[in-house]
Formats: sequence, C-alpha cells, structure tokens
Amino acid sequence: MTTAGTPHGPLSGVRVVELAGIGPGPFAAMLLADLGADVVRVDRPGGQGLAIDPAHDVTNRNKRSVLVDLKSPDGPARVLDLAARADILIEGYRPGVAERLGVGPADCHARNPRLVYGRMTGWGQEGPLAHRAGHDVAYIAVTGTLGMIGRPDEPPAVPANLLGDYAGGSLYLVVGVLAALHHARATGTGQVVDAAIVDGTAHLASMIHGMVAAGRWQDRRAANLLDGGCPYYGTYETADGGHMAVGALEPQFYAEFLDRLGGVADLADARKDWTRWGELRERVAARFKERSRAEWTAVFEGSDACVAPVLSLGEAPHHPHLAARGTFTDHAGITQPAPAPRFSATPTTVRTAPARPGADTTEVAHDWAVPALLDAHAPHDRAPDAHVPGGPLPDTSDSPVPDTPGPDDHDKDAT
Repeated sequence: MTTAGTPHGPLSGVRVVELAGIGPGPFAAMLLADLGADVVRVDRPGGQGLAIDPAHDVTNRNKRSVLVDLKSPDGPARVLDLAARADILIEGYRPGVAERLGVGPADCHARNPRLVYGRMTGWGQEGPLAHRAGHDVAYIAVTGTLGMIGRPDEPPAVPANLLGDYAGGSLYLVVGVLAALHHARATGTGQVVDAAIVDGTAHLASMIHGMVAAGRWQDRRAANLLDGGCPYYGTYETADGGHMAVGALEPQFYAEFLDRLGGVADLADARKDWTRWGELRERVAARFKERSRAEWTAVFEGSDACVAPVLSLGEAPHHPHLAARGTFTDHAGITQPAPAPRFSATPTTVRTAPARPGADTTEVAHDWAVPALLDAHAPHDRAPDAHVPGGPLPDTSDSPVPDTPGPDDHDKDAT
C-alpha cells in the first residue's frame, strides 16, 4: 500500500487532489501518480467512473481514494481541508460548477495560496461553447485535426479518444500543472491552469500549420507526406487480412524498402513524382497481398526499411522489442502499459492496483492529517464493490444542494 514517505519516482512528496471524473482528468492524475505523486482521488458516494469494474480501471492505479459527499453540508469543507495540504488539485467540471460548490480556485487559494489548481475541460473556461457538453470527437473536429485523418473518399477516421482526450487534454494538463508547480515553489504563489482539449489539440498541429503557410501541405485528407497520401508512408493489407505499416521516407530507407519488397524497382523514381503516387501505391498494395503479415514481418526483420506489423492491443505486449523493454507490465492480474517515461535516478513502477472508491479514507485521513474525513466518510461506509459497474446510479435528484457534480456537470465525459 502507498505510504506518504515511500520514494517512488521524481514526484515523490508531491501531493495531488483529484476530484473524481472520467476521461482526461483521471488519466492526467494517473500520470502524476505513476511519476510518484501521492494522488488522492475524491470519489462521491454512489459515483461512477468508467462503466467497468473499478478493479480494472487502470487510470486509477497508484492512487488512493476517499469518499466525500459534496451534497452534504460539510462536504466542500473536507475538499478544502485536502486542498490546504496539497500542491496540485485537478477538477474536470463544467465552468462555474466548482465555484458554486465552494471548491473553486478562490476558495482553495484562500486556504492554500501556493496551490496549483488544474482545470480540465473540452472547450475551456470561456468562449461561446464553454458551457456546452462535448466529447473528444467534437473537440478535435473544430480544431481541424480530425479533418486531416482518413481517406479522401470517406468520412474522417475517428482516432479513438487518444488525440483529444489524452494527447491534447491530459498531457497538456500535466505539463501545465508541473510548470505551475515549479513557479509556485519559486515564488510561493499558486495559479489556475486552464487546460482545454481544443487548445491542446490545435497546438499539436503547429508543425503542419507552418507547412500549410509555407505551401508544403495541402489542406485536405490523404494528399500529403504524413497523412496517408504518400505511398511509402501508410498501411497495407496482407494476404491473411493483417496489415503492415510503412514509413520509408528518407531515400536510403525507401531504397531498402523497395529492395526487400521486390517487384516494384521500375517505379523507384515515383518517389519524387506525386503524379505517379497512385500507380506506386497500387503496385505496393498488390505485392503486400501476396504474403501473410508474419511472412512480411520476417522479410523486413533487421532492416532499416522502416516497416512494422500492425499489431492488436492483445498482441502488442508480446512483441519482442516491447517485451525486452518492459513496455507493458502485469499487475493485479491486468496486463497494462508500464509508467512512462523512464528515469535513471528515480525509477517509477506500478505500485498499487486501481483504487477502490473510499477504500483509503482512513489511511489518507492519517497521512494528510485530515481526521474530519473519517466523519465525512462514516455515513457512506459500504463495500467497495457494492455498486455494480454499468448498472443504474442511485437516484440523487432529491438532493437539497444544487449544482452538485453529476454526469452533466463534467465538461468531458469518457467516450
């Protein structure tokens, strides 16, 4: 079990409060926890994260959980007690909800001026859409990034929720709160970090915007070097229905790719002539259809042709390179990605299984010196698995406290 004094990463000693939600907020908090921070997730009684057994919600690994009912008169005070002892707080409510609950930035900074208050939303804290509901696909749609992905004769391809939620959302929130923490430790002054998925996702496309301005990128799908338009940077189907990924951009890698592929040497010069890209693609596709994925993997093994098999989630942990590096790890019966990146002096690891709602209240009350948590927890003591994942949530419509965070109050809900 995690303890306050155990060093386990570069953020050992950093205290984080996570107001429970789903999507990019929990993933950002998991990353901080993976890096060694003591992350306390504040779950609400009867609340629900992902519609799965909490024991399998990997985004809650390396954390501890307490139950606080923000609908109770003393609920907000318990969050403020934690915020007073924290370095970072993360919340993902719609703009204004935390303030109405009494746990907004002003309330928290009144107790702890050094606190970094991280806000994770899709649309941001202001703007015409700030109070609208949304999901990853809508956020990335308006930034122009979704429109870049996929075949030109088909609707844009949805990249799961990796591009918006986690790349444009979680990672920017983590960078933001760590930068603000550095500032707070240097000056003694905390601040609010407004991490919006629309901002982060747009920022990810900075290089491409520069290429558009320089006339080196066409603003349409599958017409460019890196978006599937190029026949030597893309994916091809194999004889057994598998796929191979090709990224032979540089001349020397392209030459080796053609040599290993065979049968297309007469089209070598098509590399520089985009008018012949269609012909080259057809010939390359025909060649890949002649052998299975395993056979082509063997053909390109040990080469600099920049070709790799496209693996499924279940296959990836068994790839020889990933297995040798320990890119995936097994913990509590779950195969999952290991913490990243890696540190030479302060290594990280998966220390604990996903936190069960409220299971660590007593321990956190002691470690963080907030005994009132025990009083707040007592009326809601229950077995961690009492709520059946995916089942109906308890009816809370008769609560006397308005604006209590529920499904519609989280700006970002998991897709």
